[in-house]
Amino acid sequence: MSSTHRVETITLGDELLLGIRENTHLTYLGNQLAHHGLEAAANLVIKDDPEEIRLFFAESWERSDVVITTGGLGPTSDDLTRETIAKFLGEELIFDESVEQHIKERFSLLDRTMPEINLRQCYRPKNAEILANPYGTAPGLFIKKDGKILAMLPGPAREMHPMFEEQVVPRLQAAGIFPEIDCYLQLRTAGIGESDLAEKVGHLLESHEGLIVGYCAHAGMVDLRLSSLDGELLSQEKLTQIGEACCEAIGEDFVCFGDRTIAKVIFRELRTLGKTLAVAESCTGGLLSSSFTEIDGISKVFHGGAVCYHNDAKVQMVDVPESMLGQHGAVSEEVAIAMATGACERFGADYGLSVTGFAGPTGGTQVLPIGSIYLGYASPVGVWAKKLQLRGDRASNRRRAATAALDWMRRKLRKYKLEDVYAAGENEDFSI
Repeated sequence: MSSTHRVETITLGDELLLGIRENTHLTYLGNQLAHHGLEAAANLVIKDDPEEIRLFFAESWERSDVVITTGGLGPTSDDLTRETIAKFLGEELIFDESVEQHIKERFSLLDRTMPEINLRQCYRPKNAEILANPYGTAPGLFIKKDGKILAMLPGPAREMHPMFEEQVVPRLQAAGIFPEIDCYLQLRTAGIGESDLAEKVGHLLESHEGLIVGYCAHAGMVDLRLSSLDGELLSQEKLTQIGEACCEAIGEDFVCFGDRTIAKVIFRELRTLGKTLAVAESCTGGLLSSSFTEIDGISKVFHGGAVCYHNDAKVQMVDVPESMLGQHGAVSEEVAIAMATGACERFGADYGLSVTGFAGPTGGTQVLPIGSIYLGYASPVGVWAKKLQLRGDRASNRRRAATAALDWMRRKLRKYKLEDVYAAGENEDFSI
């Protein structure tokens, strides 16, 4: 964390406290601050209530150099952030005609008339700068007062993210809060636990003064985050050297620098090889296909996917033999391989990836309990199956199965590039 600047974030929304929506703003802003050598000292999640806003903002403003709020800038009666904070700061609210014009133009593009209620969004504290919002009607606000900085951002992520990166970051850099250089490095890993990762790299990190080390585990992956205090004690070049040493120590569990998904890593490898991919999945219910179709330009690699949940669908969609289902069962290495090869043939792809298993909470057998998952992989040089034994609830097992399938393919592709050929007849058993 910065030795000179304290940053706090305040997230407004009753739906967050009710558990209706996750607080993804904290994750996003935490990552953004870390990229610029800072950590949020605190995050407050509060109700859309004037007294609550006033109380918690007053405390945060008193002890911080920078306060960032999200939410409460809309046109409805429960959007109270702007008015409440302006009153606390002793700021007069003035009507800004440029905001009114922007909102009217936005509604005009939608072939709609601006409702009168949206005029509430045209008021700003007198000393605030408007942060333009090209993706919505709520402008952001940037205020310098009493040697402190306040950034007020809209709640929707599609509006808040570009506003922060394109408008708030340059202002914080100009104010000397953020350094001009990036002093943050992330290493993404998969297939290794947090403690095992720490054991592999700990000795490489402990001797560097001013190095901030963080671990973040999520759905079968662990991110190692390295940052420097304001970029002063460790240069970006030195941070990169430390990261490369860690990469070597991590070995094949290393996925990439940065925050690329495993699917995007696979996409880049297949583009390099000039090859294509299709998937067939049962218990993951489309998670594999979704992970690829989120990628811009994926049509150059991804030919398609089949969600074949019922046995009849496995037969009809990817040509799994009925006799194989009867003899081995839907959750088996034979069926996993048949699904992968069937996906290749049906979609005309070079590679096939499949998942079949018991995600829970019901199903399973004494031999194959809940959490038993088989992955299938078909390539130009052979086919393989791999067994997982997961130990989570249904949602966790589905996510981890999809991640494990992607990571397995990533490793296979890497091995193929290094050796040109796989060892035939591989049959693995992997427990998580």
